[in-house]
Amino acid sequence: MTEPLAASPIQKPAVPEGKFVHLEDRGDVLVRDFGGSPGAPTVILLHGWTASADLNWYSSYRALGEHYRVVAFDHRGHAAGLRTKKAFRLEDCADDAADIATALGIDSFIPVGYSMGGPIAQLLWRRHPDRVDGLVLCATAPFFSNRRPERLSFLGLAGLATVARYTPEQAREWLTEQVYLQRKSEQWEPWAIEEAASHDWRTVLEAGKAIGRFSSADWIGDVDVPTSVLITMTDRVIPLARQVKLFEMIAQAEAFRVDGDHDAAVAHADRFVPTLLRALDSVARRGVST
Repeated sequence: MTEPLAASPIQKPAVPEGKFVHLEDRGDVLVRDFGGSPGAPTVILLHGWTASADLNWYSSYRALGEHYRVVAFDHRGHAAGLRTKKAFRLEDCADDAADIATALGIDSFIPVGYSMGGPIAQLLWRRHPDRVDGLVLCATAPFFSNRRPERLSFLGLAGLATVARYTPEQAREWLTEQVYLQRKSEQWEPWAIEEAASHDWRTVLEAGKAIGRFSSADWIGDVDVPTSVLITMTDRVIPLARQVKLFEMIAQAEAFRVDGDHDAAVAHADRFVPTLLRALDSVARRGVST
């Protein structure tokens, strides 16, 4: 009788080791804390919706770690992120980031927000201004829905989130295929599937609803720290005009452009990573000079 073939282990990209950080009244979070020489600025990487820290940033880890102390973790409901019965709030994600920094003994830092991470970075500045040395905002905007079809789309996520509460397995399977895997990379496809399948999809869908409701239009112009806006020029998710609007609303922000779609951090890492380093260097340099 022929023995069944053992499944091949899933190939994963090399990522830094993680450690668990305890957040009081919330639980433990797996955090990657690496790189940086003594005195190097600290950056906190904030990933996009339906992704994870590793899916969003694995192509950037090595280069960033050569220049900065890097902290990365998954947001609530995403991959290894916190699990909670509370409704998802972007404000809570901002507080999570600040509290992780505190637990690691980090006084101040530069939030680097990609897509959904952009609002979280903006809220970090608003809620914890004494902790934020600068901002790098990538493929993101000051608001995400201002037209009726967009509003209806984001509101529809609330209904899907309710379904996910009662049929989580079916919702997980369907959404893993439909939402994240549109952006899968061929090389890491099995790993991407495994990573996305570990989401708490009820929370992830609530996150989509929160993104649709977010707007910093009334206060983003008050940002008073060095800021770089990294614009993905052929983005089909966050319209170019909306990314440019973010840049225009922040006085003395500097713009950095990448020829790529919304998945540029992975699909065009050869262009994205050097641009991200320039954007960070701009923030760090202007912070020292003030």
